[in-house]
Amino acid sequence: MPAPLSAPVPAPVPAPLLSLTWNDHVTGRTGYLVVDRLVRGVASGGLRMREGCTLDEVTGLARGMTMKEALHYDPGARYVPLGGAKGGIDCDPRSPEAYGLLVRYLRAMRPYIESCWTTGEDLGLTQDLVDRAAAEAGLVSSVQAVHPLLDDEPAARQRLADAFAVEVDGIGLDELVGGCGVAESALTALDRAGVPYAGTRAAVQGLGTMGGATARFLARAGLTVTAVADVLGTIANPAGLDVEALLAARDAYGTVDRTALRPQDRELPADGWLSAGAEVLVPAAVSYAIDSTNQHRVTARWIVEAANMPVTGAAEELLAARGITVLPDVVVNSGTNAWWWWTLFGDIGPDAGEAFAYTRRSMRALVSLTLARAEDNGTTPRAAAHALAAERLPVIAERYGWYR
Repeated sequence: MPAPLSAPVPAPVPAPLLSLTWNDHVTGRTGYLVVDRLVRGVASGGLRMREGCTLDEVTGLARGMTMKEALHYDPGARYVPLGGAKGGIDCDPRSPEAYGLLVRYLRAMRPYIESCWTTGEDLGLTQDLVDRAAAEAGLVSSVQAVHPLLDDEPAARQRLADAFAVEVDGIGLDELVGGCGVAESALTALDRAGVPYAGTRAAVQGLGTMGGATARFLARAGLTVTAVADVLGTIANPAGLDVEALLAARDAYGTVDRTALRPQDRELPADGWLSAGAEVLVPAAVSYAIDSTNQHRVTARWIVEAANMPVTGAAEELLAARGITVLPDVVVNSGTNAWWWWTLFGDIGPDAGEAFAYTRRSMRALVSLTLARAEDNGTTPRAAAHALAAERLPVIAERYGWYR
């Protein structure tokens, strides 16, 4: 059994620049906004809606966004990473009161969205829904705070709108590019280990935007997707699932219509994906899905964090001691956010082929750098990614100013 990987004692995490708790006067429900850091006066981070969302959760996500932005810093690119932020609303997105709550939240946060917080879809929300609610709340755009940083705002906004209008096999490019990045992260790890794609099995928790796209790209690369999980449970087939059929049978929340299953497909309990017999495990739904009480059921060699914070710190230590590698969320799922800015700032055009190629190239370079750093230093990939971000943040700050 491999020796446990060492991890440096983490430096104290500075308090976020801004932390707000909002109470809705109609429903009594709570929402949050955390701005971890500003770069050029702006921070980037999506808005999630889920029952049980907490301020601590949003704070951790905002800090993660700061690192995701820094990890994609390229001095030669037009896109200059922003600061990190995150919004959250404590409500089931399926609730009849969810949309009105979303509009009132955005209206309350309007001063920040207009001045310093660029946001978009995250867990429980689609970009179409965010855009519709933002317009009803009186906003020009959910990313309007970044408009003053653009060289040609009309052209940039049109380029992003054109990119969102692109569809590939009936699915929007914006819904696919993040999963492309997650899949490429997994493939990079396989390549570094000399493991062929054919015969390698993958299990995916969550078949929404990120999980669905990840399953598609992994299957098309030649991996066998043996299990997927949604809110109704786990669908498994050791011989491989028909990913395309499952994607076609899901609703807006990623729930699969069970009438689309084949006779050889099996239905397992909700947590069946944990031990579904796969080398690659992709948690792509909620935070804290793998903790110290269930990590012992994981038999995969790699956990690829498509969701934000799906593996707790305590679980990751236990997994590392068993030789299981966790590819961290701050690297793995950073492609969606980066694609927005690559497109808006003009590093790429509104073209699917260009977007996928740029995403694959960028993610492969970043994952390779992270894994090499971890191997050289004898640390986990997460510790390596955090170290890389910590090195780049001062460089960004020196170039563009300190706005903590």
